[in-house]
Amino acid sequence: MLRRLKSDVETSLLPKKEIYLFVGMSQVQKQLYKNILSGNIDVVNTAKPGATEKIRLLNVLMQLKKVCNHPYLFENVEPGPPFVDGEHLVDACMKFKVLDLLLPKLFKQGFKVLIFSQMTRLLNILDDYLRFRGFKYCRIDGQTSASDREERIDLFQNAASDK
Repeated sequence: MLRRLKSDVETSLLPKKEIYLFVGMSQVQKQLYKNILSGNIDVVNTAKPGATEKIRLLNVLMQLKKVCNHPYLFENVEPGPPFVDGEHLVDACMKFKVLDLLLPKLFKQGFKVLIFSQMTRLLNILDDYLRFRGFKYCRIDGQTSASDREERIDLFQNAASDK
């Protein structure tokens, strides 16, 4: 079996550059985080190697992950009904505050931005945010058909595209 690195085959690619940003949480996120931990502290403190305890602990960790992504992933956190797009989408989540500062600067410099998420519901919130701010974008998720996927990828990669 022959194995090659992408850098060996495609020499015109720039080296990968990773920048890690560590951000805190908004007040809403902090409160939800505390509520989840305090409501499940027995699971955290008494976790034993058994399968049931492990599953319960993984469920708690998933809830904490959701808090860090955006608090509106939980029912009854977003103000409404009626649910309207507004500054609250940004103010409720520290990641969105950073994104709100970062995206305009990147777009002004001519960059294109890819945002990846495994959570479809987070992509829905991101849709609301991007529409609210007037950014043009292409969304690809598990529900996107193969033909639409190819079309959106081509549109994104087109140098003249504003997506």
